[in-house]
Amino acid sequence: MSLLSSFKKRSTLDAAIKQVAQARKSEGSKAEQLYKGAYQGFANVIADHLIVSEALYHWGFGLLHEARTQEPKLAIEIYEDAISKFSFCLLISPNYLGAAIDGGVAFMELARISSEAAKPDLYDLAEDFFEKACGIQKGSAAYNLACVYALRGDNDACLAALQTARDFGSLPDEQNILQDEDMTGVINAQWFKEFMEEVRATPAPEKTKLKDIEINVEPGFKIEKKEDFDYYS
Repeated sequence: MSLLSSFKKRSTLDAAIKQVAQARKSEGSKAEQLYKGAYQGFANVIADHLIVSEALYHWGFGLLHEARTQEPKLAIEIYEDAISKFSFCLLISPNYLGAAIDGGVAFMELARISSEAAKPDLYDLAEDFFEKACGIQKGSAAYNLACVYALRGDNDACLAALQTARDFGSLPDEQNILQDEDMTGVINAQWFKEFMEEVRATPAPEKTKLKDIEINVEPGFKIEKKEDFDYYS
């Protein structure tokens, strides 16, 4: 890092620290705006350090898998910690596909062990992450979105997302879909049966190319995808 660049980053960091101090003395939307400005400043300081975003992603990935082995009370804390790591990773590297997908997965799994009252908001947050992933690479989290829509009972949106997943090669195999508890509410519907018939009758599309990474296409099911797609920026 050049001396000038170092000074610029120091200045940005100092400004962000001051914003936090101002935010602590403020209230409401002003405080929120100051905090967001500070966080962006912190992100800008480390934005050139790819290793930081990689560390955050893999830290979150580890927490996600650890949470699956714990009792609900402790698992909730670990899921929330994982989500914070994925969120910060995306703040630093907005095109980090793995963080976008796994952040949504963490919210989905958190919803499973949370109260009924909390589930709708958690599904909304998962949807935000999955939409972010599809914005990074179209279709990459389409099946995840189908799961969200199935849980909400939005059949039209679920079918459209399943079709997108099929078209972009991110649809799990039939056995995994039928065993997916998120799909329980739709697997006996006529439209779903017709969709699966179409899948069986149609040659599978070429899989989406991603860099080496194990992608959680849906909680509990994974697709190992290799190739040369740069999934982070």
